[in-house]
Amino acid sequence: MTVAPEELLPLALSRPHEAIAAAKALLAGKLEPETASIAHQASGIGFRQLGEVDAAIAELRTALKLAGKSGLAEREADVLATLGATLGRAGRSREGLARLDRAVELSRGALAGRVLLRRADVLLMLGRHREALDDLRLAISRLRRSGDQVWEARTLNYRGVIQLTLGGTRQAEADFDRAGELYAEVGQEFEYAETRQNRAWVAFMRGDLPAALQFLGEAAQGYDDVGVQWPDLTIDRCAVLMAAGLTAEALTEADEAIGRMEPGGVPAAKRAEVLFTAATAALAVGDPATAQGRAEQARRLFSAQRRSWWSVRASMLQLEARYRSGERGPGLLRQVVRTAGRLDELSTAEASAAHLLAGRLALSEGRRRIADRQLELAGRLSKNVPPPVRSAAWLGRALRAEARGEVRRMLAACGRGLDALDEYRLMMGATELRARTTGHGAELAELALQEALGRNDPRDLLFWAERWRATALTVPPVRPPGDEQLITDLAQLRDVVQRLESTPEPVRPPSLERDRRRLEAAVRDRALRAQGNNSAKTGGGFDLAALHEELDGTALVELIAVGGTLHAVVAADGELTRYEVGPLARAAVEVERSRFRLRWLAHGRSKSGPPLEVLGARLGEAILGPVQHVLGERAVVMVPPASLQAVPWALVPALADRPVNVVPSAAMWLRARQLKPPADRRVVLVLGPGLAAGRAEINRLTEQYPKAVVLRDGDATAERVLHELDGAWIAHIAAHGTFRADSPLFSSLRLDDGPLTVYDFERLRRAPYRLVLSSCDSGLAKPVGADELLGLSSSLVPLGAAGILASVVPVNDPATVPLMTAVHDHLQAGRSLAEAFALARGTAGADPAVDAAGRSFVALGA
Repeated sequence: MTVAPEELLPLALSRPHEAIAAAKALLAGKLEPETASIAHQASGIGFRQLGEVDAAIAELRTALKLAGKSGLAEREADVLATLGATLGRAGRSREGLARLDRAVELSRGALAGRVLLRRADVLLMLGRHREALDDLRLAISRLRRSGDQVWEARTLNYRGVIQLTLGGTRQAEADFDRAGELYAEVGQEFEYAETRQNRAWVAFMRGDLPAALQFLGEAAQGYDDVGVQWPDLTIDRCAVLMAAGLTAEALTEADEAIGRMEPGGVPAAKRAEVLFTAATAALAVGDPATAQGRAEQARRLFSAQRRSWWSVRASMLQLEARYRSGERGPGLLRQVVRTAGRLDELSTAEASAAHLLAGRLALSEGRRRIADRQLELAGRLSKNVPPPVRSAAWLGRALRAEARGEVRRMLAACGRGLDALDEYRLMMGATELRARTTGHGAELAELALQEALGRNDPRDLLFWAERWRATALTVPPVRPPGDEQLITDLAQLRDVVQRLESTPEPVRPPSLERDRRRLEAAVRDRALRAQGNNSAKTGGGFDLAALHEELDGTALVELIAVGGTLHAVVAADGELTRYEVGPLARAAVEVERSRFRLRWLAHGRSKSGPPLEVLGARLGEAILGPVQHVLGERAVVMVPPASLQAVPWALVPALADRPVNVVPSAAMWLRARQLKPPADRRVVLVLGPGLAAGRAEINRLTEQYPKAVVLRDGDATAERVLHELDGAWIAHIAAHGTFRADSPLFSSLRLDDGPLTVYDFERLRRAPYRLVLSSCDSGLAKPVGADELLGLSSSLVPLGAAGILASVVPVNDPATVPLMTAVHDHLQAGRSLAEAFALARGTAGADPAVDAAGRSFVALGA
């Protein structure tokens, strides 16, 4: 391609591949030193943009020699500035700054502005923010006077980055927006993408993760359009993913970025930053050994590059990894205190977390004065920081108050920290984000729970358990109205999955699995970007008086795990009583033993092994303990922690013959009780494909409900089913179910045109008032965050489902037919869902498969 010499330099930043080719074509001819210098400089910039740093430096050194031969001081200054900036990014900061200082001396006017910008870039990378700002102020003034839009935009973009680093989100946003406008006017596509990426960081600093993900998506598309893989995008995306609680995904992305880094192919500065990001992610997923190794690699590179702002942060990461590995002692305490002080001097965002770690270490060493001072520093509240950072400051205050014996102050700090996270949570429209980010508040809630437990105060124990339990389910997910792209992606996903399942593996084209992964990623990405509803009501407890009034003869048992021990608060007859149940680990083991046995019995695989009565007694002792003996004849509402969500409650002898409702929180039970059934008593019956027993089940139910809407034999398609389910009174779905532990919101029911996922169900305006899911594993959910659930049944709770009958164990399909028929008999007689299920279990008789099926379902809701 033929490009004029004066167009090469702008093209190198916008479309580096094209610029390199054009420069090569130009250099094939005979050129004057000035023109040849421009061509080599453009080629060097292009290689730098593509991560080929060694090639870039070689081209720029050639460009500098030719600039010297041209005798033009401005040409020499411009190349010196480009070479200096590239050397700085390659980790050779001393030589880079020396080249840039000489370029400043040689330049005047608009060129001086361009050179000052490039020196500011290296100063920013070294953490010398104030010096960089001084250079940028001078640069903007000179560039505006000269009318150079491209370089003015670059200068504004860099100034925005520094403003953001120093906490000035509003000023940074204005700079990024103006830079983006200027880039768009002159067609600088690569750099326009950079402004989108920087706007993502503004959103991140405000705690607006959906907006951050949206801007990062726009930036990624922009980089793809010009054929560039940009390490900074990985770094920023990983930070957002970690803040969202998606730590494993952040580590995977960082590791993949490291794998793409060929020696000499990525600037050393960026290699170090990606290693630092990977270390942070490894620590977040609970792998301190990997974190320490990566942090040490990053620290060495930062030190060699004389980037103290970064190297001190890497050192702190190493210290935290050592702490997470179990190391303690005065030596570690001294190092953490010293490093925390350095982070303060450098104005880093990690300083408060470092002081918090120092405070913890000092408390463990009995150094109360040091602990008090470090926790005081950790508790400083700053403006323009994300809610999780504010919450961490409140944690510092809470720990300090606890150490001082100031109970009221400690509880107030716990409440304020959780309030900050409520604000954060409501910025998010996606259930998954809301659930995962609650992990930021786990320690605050635990502190308050331990204090209530120490006073044996069941009221406060219940209050704090409810304060931070199942918070993601308190408001429905937000979806843009009429999101046609989401609907299209879900439809395409159903088609691909159906073709995957219908094609034998030996002849299955690999493209189908790739398409499935691509479409799942697209659906999830759109969901995560949904903005929340900041006006929705946040947490803060629940109405205990209303709970007692609504119970009216029913007992509510809330199971609460504190420090690895399971406790129960029983609400009955207007009173609250606390009981110690036993180790949480023991309860978890008995739950899995029981589920394993039920799974085998469902399909007649094992006649040997302990009887269900024995397993049930063990389960009851492990999960209820003394509570089993105080329930009398009451109906029961069970409120387990998320980690015990898969309990087959009907197996426990004390609960086997009574109505039992299961809910994620007492507040959710209250809300379910207050839901009014729809005026339209519409019944919907759905039969999915490949379920022979389901056909008999639906045939019987059509006799019980002669006016029901029946969808089967090709009519049970996703859109038709969703349309009929919306606002129904009773719905019954007999379909194969799949629980996806790897990605719970892709858990699904199999319909005629493919899987109906949680993302599909979340499009409902109102879930059916009562819903029966007679498929395997439909009641399972994945525990995430602090005490949250993600799964098929749990997703319907905030959408208005008052009651759901679903299984927590795979069941024998034919065995469920008599059970489901009996459930609907009792529903028609006016019984609640829990009552109908309890009465239906009595019809099991001696058939072990039917008995196992009856014990494998749970009645969720009210």
